[in-house]
Amino acid sequence: MNEYGVLIEPGTVRIQRMLPGPIERVWAYLTESEKRRTWLASGEMEPQVGGQVHLEFNNSELTDDATPPPERYRSEGCTVTSEGRITLWEPPRQLAFTWSGGSHATFELTPSGAEVMLVVTHRKLDDRGTLRSVAAGWHTHLDILQDRLRGQQPWPFWPTHTRLEQEYERLLPAA
Repeated sequence: MNEYGVLIEPGTVRIQRMLPGPIERVWAYLTESEKRRTWLASGEMEPQVGGQVHLEFNNSELTDDATPPPERYRSEGCTVTSEGRITLWEPPRQLAFTWSGGSHATFELTPSGAEVMLVVTHRKLDDRGTLRSVAAGWHTHLDILQDRLRGQQPWPFWPTHTRLEQEYERLLPAA
């Protein structure tokens, strides 16, 4: 399995991770604010198609590392919010919702023995810089989720994200 996200069509990145199950546990980490905040963002989701999604990202608090965000992310402040709507709600296998800015993320869960394959597809990413940032972001966040579910200490968020942005700059095809 490729750990890196791949461009599957213009403006769309797909990334996958094999996670410790069961599927209901992974679903809870996608949908419950307190669990989700340990790897991605806190915030409520109305559990139905059309329901509101409110995400509050504070990437500096996801790991114990005190490295500040890179300069280009500091202007956003400590907490970044995203508002959206749920477009697919099929527990515990599929979830999709819109994000602020018009992009769209889909999460697909498939059991595989004691593990669960999580596939994240993020669409409508309008330029190469956004695509690079989102790919590095999902890569970093999913690695943290994988570590949390395995009971391991995750790598520091900002140094990892910065390194991955540089790697995705090389990996993603030029526009």
